[in-house]
Amino acid sequence: MVGTSDVIRLRSGLDTLMALDDKRGGHDGLERSALAGADEALDKLSKAASQRIRLRLFSIAADYTATAAWSALDARQLDRTERHLNRALYLAGMAKDPIVELRVWNSFAMLAHQRGHHPQAVEAGYAAQATGITRRDPFFASLAHARTAIGHSNLNNRQAAIRSLGYAQEALNKATDEPRPSWMAFYGPAELTAMTAIVRDRIGDSAQAEAASHQALGSIPKQFRRNRALATTRLALAQLHQRDVDTACYTASHVFELMQGDPLPGRMRSLLGDYYRDLITLAPDADVAREWGDRYRSEWSRA
Repeated sequence: MVGTSDVIRLRSGLDTLMALDDKRGGHDGLERSALAGADEALDKLSKAASQRIRLRLFSIAADYTATAAWSALDARQLDRTERHLNRALYLAGMAKDPIVELRVWNSFAMLAHQRGHHPQAVEAGYAAQATGITRRDPFFASLAHARTAIGHSNLNNRQAAIRSLGYAQEALNKATDEPRPSWMAFYGPAELTAMTAIVRDRIGDSAQAEAASHQALGSIPKQFRRNRALATTRLALAQLHQRDVDTACYTASHVFELMQGDPLPGRMRSLLGDYYRDLITLAPDADVAREWGDRYRSEWSRA
């Protein structure tokens, strides 16, 4: 029979995958491993010792599938992301697990953003806010509000974006320290500050975005290498949008050094592409822009 010890073992595999994601970002190997973990959990359903164990197995399968979706999203494999998210949402429902449901809606909001479907991103943010866990734990509510703020900023809805950021901060202030799933380890004051930088830059407050990015980089833990690289790119964008081209290019070059030794995940490559497009629009003839462009193309081909 499958019991608690099997559940604990399966759950520990998720922690291992999330540690790999923090360091390297999404990639095919991580996605395949996550799907294999989901299959293993589902294969054990018929031998579950109790209904409680069945629900926990469904929850683990949902979490592994959501991890596969996240890996695909970070690698910008968007169609695969959607398939995985739909299945993860079904499994979370079978598990009666509102935490995984929130995780899935958070990823749906990011997927909609990657596709440029910003109204859908806002709706996914609202769906995340409506999950049961947000009423019990303000930490999760904070993430849902922050994700919604980014959606509003992409629609240039300044008032709604700032209001959502305020809700996110209020909720985070109410959160207490307690055990949470490893996929939520990235979130906290540092990540909210990094998300604030995104919102501020998109609504035209680039100086405030730069300040928020500096603050985030001062507190994002070192093991979140991919997140530090993304925050560094956001800092470079905020500097560039203030026409500080030399500083922006110097900052953006640090991204390659942070990720040295591993290919750049697709989402990071896309964000660097956004930076390069803005760079050649604002300073097409600057020597530093040409030099950065050469470095960018070299790193792109290496990855």
